[in-house]
This record gives sequence, structure tokens and C-alpha cells, in this order.
Amino acid sequence: MTEQAPAAPHRGETPTAEPMTGAQSLIRSLEAVGAETVFGIPGGAILPAYDPLMDSTKVRHILVRHEQGAGHAATGYAQATGKVGVCMATSGPGATNLVTPIADAYMDSVPIVAITGQVASAAIGTDAFQEADICGITMPITKHNYLVTDPSEIPRVISEAFHIAATGRPGPVLVDIAKDALQAQTVFRWPPEHQLPGYRPVTKPHAKQIREAARLLLSSKRPVLYVGGGVIKAGATAELRILAELTGAPVVTTLMALGAFPDTHDQHLGMPGMHGSVGAVTALQKADLLFALGTRFDDRVTGRLDSFAPLAKIVHADIDPAEIGKNRTADVPIVGDAREILADLIQAVQAEFAAGVAPDYADWWEQLNTWRKTYPLGYDTAPDGMLSPQQVIERIGQLVGPDAIYAAGVGQHQMWASQFLTFEKPATWLNSGGAGTMGYAVPAAMGAKAGMPDTQVWAIDGDGCFQMTNQELVTCALNNIPIKVAVINNGSLGMVRQWQTLFYDQRYSNTVLHAGPEHDGIAQPAQGTRIPDFVKLSEAMGCYGLRCERPEDLDAVIQQAMALNDAPVVIDFIVHQDAMVWPMVAAGTSNDEILAARDVRPDFGDQLD
Repeated sequence: MTEQAPAAPHRGETPTAEPMTGAQSLIRSLEAVGAETVFGIPGGAILPAYDPLMDSTKVRHILVRHEQGAGHAATGYAQATGKVGVCMATSGPGATNLVTPIADAYMDSVPIVAITGQVASAAIGTDAFQEADICGITMPITKHNYLVTDPSEIPRVISEAFHIAATGRPGPVLVDIAKDALQAQTVFRWPPEHQLPGYRPVTKPHAKQIREAARLLLSSKRPVLYVGGGVIKAGATAELRILAELTGAPVVTTLMALGAFPDTHDQHLGMPGMHGSVGAVTALQKADLLFALGTRFDDRVTGRLDSFAPLAKIVHADIDPAEIGKNRTADVPIVGDAREILADLIQAVQAEFAAGVAPDYADWWEQLNTWRKTYPLGYDTAPDGMLSPQQVIERIGQLVGPDAIYAAGVGQHQMWASQFLTFEKPATWLNSGGAGTMGYAVPAAMGAKAGMPDTQVWAIDGDGCFQMTNQELVTCALNNIPIKVAVINNGSLGMVRQWQTLFYDQRYSNTVLHAGPEHDGIAQPAQGTRIPDFVKLSEAMGCYGLRCERPEDLDAVIQQAMALNDAPVVIDFIVHQDAMVWPMVAAGTSNDEILAARDVRPDFGDQLD
């Protein structure tokens, strides 16, 4: 992970020892570790920290409208910049409102530090006003957490928190500080000495495992480089491309890894998984070697696990040894940092080439090219006069380009964005992959734009997701964070409605967000959600509000949004409500049962034998 926090206190750094309060020590510690932006909301227990924060010239505080927004903003900031994101909240409900974004960051291995105020140490455990055991609550969803009651510990804890969050497998760290520790007098000492005797992430891979992996890769006939988000977090995308082009092996990139390898590269087969391309899904199923890099064999990729890639040997490389063998036994396990692993693999492959070994993937590529030519990604056009959601997202990508950062909510629009946007570089695709958090897109885009102010940032959201966290548009408007938000408005909770169409006999129980006329006694979605009116709502929150309902207006509206850069822009795209995400592997089924479209199962003939 590329990080701004020092891996450990620097030797030779001029020691500092100054008397101050614990709150002042907290702010000085944040400055010392390089924190630039904090997303948060003050409250009683954390209030002592907000007073010295007002005087800091190095740390920018962005006052959000909900703590969940603060957490997702910290995540978006971290994903876009490669730095540690920071959020801050008070005790009790302030802290518990951070639980969802902390869990989200934990599932997606995002480095954030969440700082919460706690009731005074003497009141802890008494059910005091606004008391919650946030350390206990978040223990399963943090990489580590701290309860600080001694103000002298604040510099060490903050330094350790940033170090833990950013090193090894990245993840969230929570620091809960009692109010009296913030108010008490102490001595700020920097640099502090870390006390982490058991924390020693392995970064250098074992040479024997690297040599064996290289031999397997070059001797296999049907290999696939199965790339996960860990490759992006390790800053290893350049090394990945070198290895791929050196060997000629095909590449698939998971939902969390989009942009790790250029979408337009001829060796890229696309995204695997429940809504992955037929070529990518089938390549994994028919491979004789899966070379897994920084990925965790998630159920959305494997489908029914006992039928996943039945012919393949497994090389599994990951920074987290707990992931190796968790879901699929590895023939060659490699623990280490993805960048170091790939660098060593390149040397090992070159040594094999020098010894006269050469891979032969010609037959494999002939088969792969047949699959991706026969079953390309596509979509049905909407009825006359209506917008298809895929068309909207595809056109945004074409007009805005691959240099922008795109953040997606969760649902159909997320999958269409992963399919029809083009990702050419890392850190341009932000989404909630593991937790699947509705409401992620707007605050994550806000955090990304705060960290990358010169980069265009688009949130691709659904009308359901948008209604969960759109209050952060006020934060954007008041803090000069001009994101663009494309609301894919189909009047329903689209992905759940798709499942009801396919698996629940079209019984649309509580998925219609704005009802239109009834059909057979069942309310149908209106032409987009109109209550609330997203254009009026956006304008009320200090944003530009636009609406697009006709295909002929699509380009002009997107270009209008691109030209407005002095405030956030929200575009309400009214789209065809019956569009579905294809391809699809139904939950709990084998990837062999992939459907290219509704009732269209690919015919692989003898190739499936």
C-alpha cells in the first residue's frame, strides 16, 4: 500500500517534548503522521479535540452531515490517494454510526483511522449518557483498535494506528479516547516508540515458492492470472503488466481490481464473477492453473465453491496468510507483498526463459478468443424514446474518459458501471465490493474529490442508494467539492427487483420506490422516482440539478454537467425500469451455469468436457 504515514518513527528525527493537553497532543500527532484531511462531526465527548483542531494549519476538517458519510469519505479518500483516510466522531451514536463504513473498509482492505471520543474514564461501564463500547462493537471489523485513557499514550497510539492501517494487508483501525484523557495535561513527545511486538507483516516472498510458481506458470497449458484488489493496494500494477506481457498469459481482474490491468489490453478477458464476462468466468472454469494475486476467492467469483475451476492447480499469493487456503487449497502458497512477489516472479520467469523454457498458450488463446468473440458484453436497447441504463453509463465513460475517478453505489448500476466503463489505470474505480453498502457512492466520491481536487470525480448511483446518503451533497456544496452524480433512476430497488423477476415469480414485494399504475393488482415502478424530485432536492442542497429522459439529449446533458465546475452536479437519468444485468451466475450455482442473457446459456460444446 502506498501510504503517507511513516512505517515507523524515523531515526534522527529531532525529538519533541512539549507540555499541552491530550486534545492538543492528538492534533499534533495527526499533523506528525501526515494526516491532511479529517471528515467528522463534533459532539460532547470528542469536543475537546475540536478546539485545537480549529488552530491547525496542516489538517483540514470537513464537517459532514452524518457520521456514515464521514467514514465512507475517509474510505474514498484512501482509495483514490493511496493515503490513510481519517474520520472522527463523538461517543455513543456518533461512534456507532461509523460501524457500517468501518465494516466496509475492513471487507475491502482500505486503510482508515477512525477516531472517536468516549465518556470520561471513570464513567466507562456505567451506561453513562452517550456511552457505547465501540471497541467491543468493532473488534470483529477492525484490524486493531485502542481505548485510550492515559493522555501520554496518544502520540504512540496515533502513530501505531496509522502504521497498522497502512502496512501489511491494509485495513481500518479505531482509536477511542476518553474525554478526560483529551482534557488532561500531558507532555507531547515525538517521535514515539512503537509497542507492536507481534506485528511483523511478511513482505518478502520465499524464493523457493517463487521458483515453483514460475515453473508451474510456464509449464501449464491453460493458465489465468486471477488478479484481485491487493495488486492495486500494493502499487504493483506496473509489475503485473510486465509479467503478463512477458508470459502472454490471460488476465482477469475482479470487481475490486478493475484498473489494475488495462481493460483495452488484448490479454484482458474482463471481470469474473456473478456478473462477469462469459470469457472471464469460463476461462477460470476451464483453466489448468489459477495464478491468484491479492485476491480472496470470494463467493461472488467462485460461484458454488466445490465446482469452481475443477481442473486447476492453484498458486495463491497474498500479503495475508489467513486468506491462503481459506476457500481453496493452494498448491503453491506465497505470502508477501504483491509488488515484491511480482518483481521476483519476473526475474524467475526470465531465468526460466534463459534456460530454454518457453510457454505454449496458442491453443488456449484460440479457445479464449472464440469465447469472448461469441459472447461479448452487450445489452438490449430500451423501448423507443427511453434511455437504457447501460447506454447512459457507457456514454458517461466515453465522454468523460478513463482519467476520471468513478465511485459506484451497490446494485444494478454498480454492475453496469463495472461492465461498461473502461478502466485503464488503478485507483479510478471505487466501490463497496465486500460489504455491498448502499449509500457508499456519494460520500466516497466526496472523499476522493477532497483528496484529488484536480481530477474529475463521478458517482454512479441508483435512486435507492442515492436516498441513503445524499445529504453529503450539502457537505460538498459548502466545502467546494464539485463532484458529479449520475443517478440511474428506474423507480425501484433494481437488483432486488431483478431477483424477484427471475426467482420470485415477478412478485415485487417492497422494491418499488415510486409506484406507477397497477398491473394485475401489483404496483409497477413509475418512470423513475419522482418523490423526492431529485432535481429540486439537489438544488435545495446547493447543487446543480439536471434531468435527462430522452436518448437524444444524453450527450448534451453529460457535457453540460462536465462544464459546471463551481458546485456539485446531480443528473437524474430516467431509465427503462426492466433492464437487467447480464451475464449472470445465479447465487449458489456453478459458474458452469452462467447465462449470457435471460434463458441464453452459452453452448461450449465439447469444450466443456
